[in-house]
Amino acid sequence: MIQFILNNQVIHKQNPGNITLLDFIRYDENLRGTKIGCREGDCGACTILIGSLKDGKLEYFSATSCLTPLPNVHGKHVVTIEGLNLPDKLNQAQQALVDLSGTQCGFCTPGFINSMSGYALTCESPNIEGAISAIDGNICRCTGYKSIERAVAKLAEKLQNKNSENPLRWLVENEFIPEYFLHIEDQLNDFNLKYNTEGNIPIGGGTDLYVQKHDELHDMDLNYLFDKNSLNRITFEGDFCSIKSAVTISDLIVNKTLLEKIPNWYNYLKLVSSTPIRNIATIAGNLANGSPIGDFTIILLALKAKITLTNKENESREIPLKDFYLGYKVLNKTEDEIISEITFEIPDTSSKFNFEKVCKRQYLDIASVNTALTISTKENTILEVHISIGGVGPIPKYLSKTNDFLVNKSIDTDTIKQAEQILQNELAPIGDARGTEEYKRLLARQLFFAHFIALFPETIKMDDLI
Repeated sequence: MIQFILNNQVIHKQNPGNITLLDFIRYDENLRGTKIGCREGDCGACTILIGSLKDGKLEYFSATSCLTPLPNVHGKHVVTIEGLNLPDKLNQAQQALVDLSGTQCGFCTPGFINSMSGYALTCESPNIEGAISAIDGNICRCTGYKSIERAVAKLAEKLQNKNSENPLRWLVENEFIPEYFLHIEDQLNDFNLKYNTEGNIPIGGGTDLYVQKHDELHDMDLNYLFDKNSLNRITFEGDFCSIKSAVTISDLIVNKTLLEKIPNWYNYLKLVSSTPIRNIATIAGNLANGSPIGDFTIILLALKAKITLTNKENESREIPLKDFYLGYKVLNKTEDEIISEITFEIPDTSSKFNFEKVCKRQYLDIASVNTALTISTKENTILEVHISIGGVGPIPKYLSKTNDFLVNKSIDTDTIKQAEQILQNELAPIGDARGTEEYKRLLARQLFFAHFIALFPETIKMDDLI
């Protein structure tokens, strides 16, 4: 049996099945404010809030309910648009959208309000940039966004005096959220949180499987991994970072050690999907998906990552991530193995890292081509380099020949141009919805050059390369 709170009502469901949170909200509970849009996590119409206990304290995050397995909210607080309504007036997010004409047809509006309210609940230092970032998973086809951005800016302004000592009480008193929020943490702390699942098919955040196999999942024997404590941890030992497989992209984007050690880490990870997806998408899921353009796969390949595979007998083996992909969606793993851990070396002071991505829109989109590079140098000589690239072949590509060529070479225009020719021979792109073969080869060239322009601006100039 799973148990959670939906708005201000405790839910007990004996046989949760393999349905999504969206379907439960709309069809079991008849809460129709949460909309069905794309069912792929793209549009944000189904965005809700989830409050989860961490070390006994309640923390909220936005999520796309169309991709959230219902058992993943066991022991948590789920908030829909109905759960944000005040008794006799609009809350601050709703009022801001009304005052600034931030809605037309209204279909997307509940998702925007949930994302805006989520920002109110989570922000520590309110600002316009952060508030707009909070709605990066919501799409509106009517307004042109400027009116919505003005509404979000107004919300951020009203949050300037948020009380950091007792934020929930302040948010209630200032009409951002209803009063029942004050009692949720105590209720959840009283829950019996045990929920055992040992199915045959592993599922983490659901952001990939529910896109690919929404209907088939209803009849599958699933093993829900998202909340298994043994799979939720980030640790550091010396120069190495170890990530357990159910860690989310949002866990990594706010990790203080990685933010400190890898310049632009936050900006790189902002290019991965959107806030509601990053909040529930697991790192292992991104790797096991086997997509040739998985953003985190490309990042980890360039960081020389190794993965640990563990079977049902708890037997483990470690392999380099670059040896994990054998062909399109063909992985170097047995049927009963899961990715249990990912380990990579953090770039030191003599190393630099860069990630580049081109897609049809800046955020919330799949790459046409993406690439990452880690490079170690001494003076002007390359000591070690690891380059990966996606969207140019059937698997995420580790550029072994290009890497080998660059070692012990000087960083200059001629070297980079020669390396780009070798790179092109390692690629095998095909034309598809994201571009022709010629376009992808062009992107591969430009993004390869971009690594060196970004990391060595004093030495490498765009005009010399292009």
